[in-house]
Amino acid sequence: MRERLPVEVWVLVAASFIIAIGFGIVAPVLPVYAASFGVGHTAVAALISTFAFVRLAFAPMSGKLVNKFGEPHVYIVGILIVAAGTAMSGFSSSYPEMLGWRALAGIGSTMFTVAALGLLIRITPAPMRGRASGMWAAGFLVGNVCGPIVGAGLVPFGVWVPFVSYGVLLCIAAFVVWFFLRRSTLAALDRTNTDVPMTVREAFRHRAYRAALASGFANGWAVFGVRISLVPVFVIEALNHSAAVAGISMSVFAAGNAALLFLSGKIADTRGRKPVAVAGLIVSGLATIWMGFTGDMWTFMAASLVAGMGAGLLNPPQNAVVADVIGAKGKGGPVLAGFQMVTDLGAIIGPMCAGLLADSFGFEASFAITGASLLLAVGFWFVAPETLPTHEEEHTASSVAPECGCLDESAEIPTGERVGGKPRHPEA
Repeated sequence: MRERLPVEVWVLVAASFIIAIGFGIVAPVLPVYAASFGVGHTAVAALISTFAFVRLAFAPMSGKLVNKFGEPHVYIVGILIVAAGTAMSGFSSSYPEMLGWRALAGIGSTMFTVAALGLLIRITPAPMRGRASGMWAAGFLVGNVCGPIVGAGLVPFGVWVPFVSYGVLLCIAAFVVWFFLRRSTLAALDRTNTDVPMTVREAFRHRAYRAALASGFANGWAVFGVRISLVPVFVIEALNHSAAVAGISMSVFAAGNAALLFLSGKIADTRGRKPVAVAGLIVSGLATIWMGFTGDMWTFMAASLVAGMGAGLLNPPQNAVVADVIGAKGKGGPVLAGFQMVTDLGAIIGPMCAGLLADSFGFEASFAITGASLLLAVGFWFVAPETLPTHEEEHTASSVAPECGCLDESAEIPTGERVGGKPRHPEA
């Protein structure tokens, strides 16, 4: 019988799509709105960085909240906090006020991100975690592609409209999660589980978790940092093309990413997490280095496509490994928060280092170092063990075996005389 993902996973995928559309609506107009207060480029960059810094700082608390109140509650409250912070940003009358609302949104963002990952781990059967992670990431990816298109149509109605629209979409996402998970026994917090939550120190002893941290940092540096901050500048200054072409190259990267997410998740669930993650890091690293040495737009587009495919290969097995380390019944809020923090740290440090390298040694050095960080993470994966659980290890009967006998015992043969045409079982 073919295995199917739980309905709750599809609810999270739908919510991630709605959230990503809203994020895509706001992202292009955020710097423009901040600049309207008469501040410089540094202040505009600080507004964007504040969101990431607050996510980084609040991640440990988010992990504790997940362990105490359960993923669904923290997820919904986090989304509503982001909705309030984002919507109010659209009505800011000064730069400091907008900075404060963005910081509030950052707190909510890390809450629902950590909660979503934790819930995805808990409700997905272990041999299907790669596919579930791929679906969840795909929801965000498709939403991010559609969002800017919608946002461009909303800007003529006022700069504040995209912010309010994002707030409304977040409220819709929160309602979707509440409505479909409110009676779910699978998503509900298990009050009978008295296991002590896994600590980051405990998880760090696992070589597989250390490998996930290394690739998460490098991926945050390359994908969430350098791709957004350096690629547009490279296309405009080095390749002498417009900002619109830079946007197309980023869409090409996203297309390559989306093309392999599903395949990567399926292979990670059948062949193993490790080989897919290693392949993703190597492809992504080499393609990133190639991007810095391209001299024409078509070659750069090809390199962007391959780099996106590498990122698509890496994402599902990387997330699945973190889930494997925690385990299906484990309480891993702090462990998930630690993984999220390292990824965010890469996204913060990456753009700054890439910018300094580009100014001092040129674009080639910047892309080369970024690609090298991805290739360096391969070493951590080579020494990490395979964590893919087998179906036998996750057998449901194992939890009731102490009460019912051995798993390989067969049913007793009914004995006794027939009563009413049916065999009568012996009295207990």
